[in-house]
Amino acid sequence: MTTPATPTAAIPRPTAQRRNRVLELTQSHGVIGAVLLLCIVAAIAFPSFATPANLSAIATAACFIGLITIGQSLVLISGGIDLSVGSMVGLATVIAALAAPYGWMAALLAPILVGAVGGLLNGLLIGKARMAPFIVTLSALLAFKGIAVALASSSIVIDADSAFSAIGNGSFLGISNLIWVLLAAFAIAGLMLNRTAFGSDLFALGGNEDAARMMGSNTSRVKVAVYVISGSLAGLAGALLASRLSSGVSTLGTGYELTSIAAAVIGGVLLTGGVGTMLGALFGVLLIGIIQNIINQVGTLNAYYQDLVTGLFLVLAVVVQGVLSNRRRQ
Repeated sequence: MTTPATPTAAIPRPTAQRRNRVLELTQSHGVIGAVLLLCIVAAIAFPSFATPANLSAIATAACFIGLITIGQSLVLISGGIDLSVGSMVGLATVIAALAAPYGWMAALLAPILVGAVGGLLNGLLIGKARMAPFIVTLSALLAFKGIAVALASSSIVIDADSAFSAIGNGSFLGISNLIWVLLAAFAIAGLMLNRTAFGSDLFALGGNEDAARMMGSNTSRVKVAVYVISGSLAGLAGALLASRLSSGVSTLGTGYELTSIAAAVIGGVLLTGGVGTMLGALFGVLLIGIIQNIINQVGTLNAYYQDLVTGLFLVLAVVVQGVLSNRRRQ
């Protein structure tokens, strides 16, 4: 007569589910706690940090990177990457400056259209021709930068008193127009990501492209669409930047592609795709903006320290995400 095998110890299902939920929330929203903690420390160390004027300045400055980060986050969630957004911003400022004499609407819409066309080209090469996103968007980075320099070797000045300049420098209800645009863009992107079939397709595509295709998702079309969105948002960011500075400069936006990737990853978006939230990405943008502001508050540190600290936060975020992902799989 054989003795029944002793059952191995197992974690009760409710406990495992709760632990998985905690790990998921930490991975996607841990940056919120980091931002709050950093704000508390900065407010204690620098009395001028928590003033309404300074907080408004942080949020306003975050608009341009924020808009790019929305598109970059969507691309990363789909399993891709967009290195062309920084150059597109510079090109968009030039296009906006050239279109400004024809009215504020032309100056605002022309860069968005150019961004959409650039994103469409990227998307077709990646989604239809099945080329590597890194190679395609790196080539686009160089191409967009070359076009911007060809159109304007020096800055193009926009009338500071024009209706177009008023968009980037005006306010509504005492809050900068740029902040309203940023919040609206994140809200729309969040709803699209979590409440539409397109958002479900993005997560499925980033998680497993073959499985997404078997489930009936048109993965090629989704790839094209997400790059069009990313390019359009980069065009919008460039238009608003030109409006804010009352000029178009081909070198504007340099390095924005890396900053947007850092903000998205710090905010919980996985580089491997399939995971991410717009709320986390927003706080990733704010974290980078707060770091820059704190460095300015110190006064004795130059802008290079921002890159150093941002890089450290990025490495930390990647390590933490890896640990949390492994634990969730276990």
